[in-house]
Amino acid sequence: MDVLSDVITVARTGRPRSAYVRWHAPWGQQFASVPGSAGFQVVLEGSCWLLSPHAVPVQLGAGDVLFMPHGSGHTLADDPATAVTDPACVPDGPELPASYVSDSVDRFGEGGPVTAVLCGAYQLDPSRTHPLLLTLPDSIHLRADPSRHRELHAAVQLLAVEVGHPRLGTSATVPALLDTLLMYILRIWLAEQPTRGSTTGWAAALNDPAVTAALHAVHRDPAAPWTVAKLATEAGLSRAAFARRFSSMIGQPPLGYLTWWRMTTAARLLRATEVPLRSIAAQVGYTSEFAFASAFKRTHGLAPGAYRRRS
Repeated sequence: MDVLSDVITVARTGRPRSAYVRWHAPWGQQFASVPGSAGFQVVLEGSCWLLSPHAVPVQLGAGDVLFMPHGSGHTLADDPATAVTDPACVPDGPELPASYVSDSVDRFGEGGPVTAVLCGAYQLDPSRTHPLLLTLPDSIHLRADPSRHRELHAAVQLLAVEVGHPRLGTSATVPALLDTLLMYILRIWLAEQPTRGSTTGWAAALNDPAVTAALHAVHRDPAAPWTVAKLATEAGLSRAAFARRFSSMIGQPPLGYLTWWRMTTAARLLRATEVPLRSIAAQVGYTSEFAFASAFKRTHGLAPGAYRRRS
């Protein structure tokens, strides 16, 4: 597993939820803030405007993707001057079922031009949110550009086909495509961040070969007896230079991140499996079940057994 794959695997819980909605102009829709989730809007047909009381309206066109990593509220409308209705399409609402809406949902308007949008959300576990996700802005807007974002464009096209014309297998295909969409969004955003001269932040870290090599080593084998010196060897740097660079970019020292990742991995295993505690301890680098339980309780506030029962 690479770092970005692990970020998504650990943070997300359950299946992504989505709904395919067609609006007929004039229309304006507010989407409520939903803490503990990451929301998205994919414009499949037509165009609309992203409205905010604190920013200039932004026009979205067919193929554009809007991602809200922190579940921030937002408003879409066919025109900035259109009146806005109450919040809808929230993850627990009737318009956002377990996977997708099997046929088109026509809403609002008076027969004007149509805008088709795939709206939805990923449920996140706040206790396991990777620090990379915490550094993302409130919204990420990626414009349709097949020449630069070929993979994203292809995923959007496949989603448009599946939700617009559901058939056998769509209920399995849509969640998989949504996971792919999320991966492409994060990959593109990280790659496009200006990192020249930057010495802090996850975008800089994942564009730094030395720090990335150490991160991949930790994620590839969290049970290994890592030391700062061994991770520095993976990075191809001296111990002191590596420790300074890693701490500056990641915001915590190498062994601090290692412990956090081990405990996060252990929490996922406790929630998702029935693997014995001694096996989980070994998988995250502890030869003693007692030492593992003590470290886990310091991090999560509960003993591993109690955490599993509560989950």
